[in-house]
Amino acid sequence: MATYNINSTFKLNSGYEIPRLGFGVYQTPPEETEKAVLEAFKVGYRHIDSAAAYRNEAGCGDAIRASKIPRSDIFFTSKIPRSGMSYEGAKAQVETSLKTSGLDYIDLMLIHSPFGGSAARKGAWKALVEAVEEGKIRSIGVSNYGVHHLDELEKHIAEFEAERGGKGKGGVISVNQCEVHPWCPRRDVAEWCAKRNVAFEAYAPVVRGARFGEKVLVNLAEKHGKTEAQILIRWSLQKGYVPLPKSVTPSRIKENAEVFDFELSKEDMDTLEFNEYAPVCWDPVTSPLDN
Repeated sequence: MATYNINSTFKLNSGYEIPRLGFGVYQTPPEETEKAVLEAFKVGYRHIDSAAAYRNEAGCGDAIRASKIPRSDIFFTSKIPRSGMSYEGAKAQVETSLKTSGLDYIDLMLIHSPFGGSAARKGAWKALVEAVEEGKIRSIGVSNYGVHHLDELEKHIAEFEAERGGKGKGGVISVNQCEVHPWCPRRDVAEWCAKRNVAFEAYAPVVRGARFGEKVLVNLAEKHGKTEAQILIRWSLQKGYVPLPKSVTPSRIKENAEVFDFELSKEDMDTLEFNEYAPVCWDPVTSPLDN
């Protein structure tokens, strides 16, 4: 496990590689985004996670261009917002995100949440499949999908394959991104994804700091000479997930990437196994199919 480094990748079902550590820009003010992303590039991140709803795709694109790093070395994600949850809406959002970011293609486009009902989810997915076929997007996936939403998506993919001419014509699920940490482990979703080689991305991997000071975390931080945030990011990596820590503070951006020079033992990992379900963000994962 300690052999991971900041350049370690996970091979997606699309065939593309995603860096195992990402940099999140949720709630990063648009005017601060370029600076924060350039800071992240400086310390080695190559994976940026944005969304149309964050209103900072433009700053991410500016940073990608200003960095002078080859575009092929950077992995950029955006997401279809709730307002784009239909075939036409998602199709239009792909164009808007390309234009706003100023990029020729988007590495990964996710459906941001399962809200909107079955027909809306199916239509949005079809628009993403077509965008991949047109070369506008490389990989597609979902965010905040529970097992019931994922099972429905597999059914939609099978229907598209029947309608559109066979295997692969319904698209492939590369990623599901959810709030994941020891106090919101989502073991059922993690298992579903692992069985199908779907990358499980973890947002809020440091629980927004809400658990800092808890004895188990403090003990592990002291034992390893690391911060509590670094312990939680390392936990996520060792689970096989793709954590997406976020910060605008240069020292924290750097610190959150310094998680490849130590390893949590099995005993350490076991102390972070809880039977709690305590998300700190919104929780569309549990929403019913007809919402």
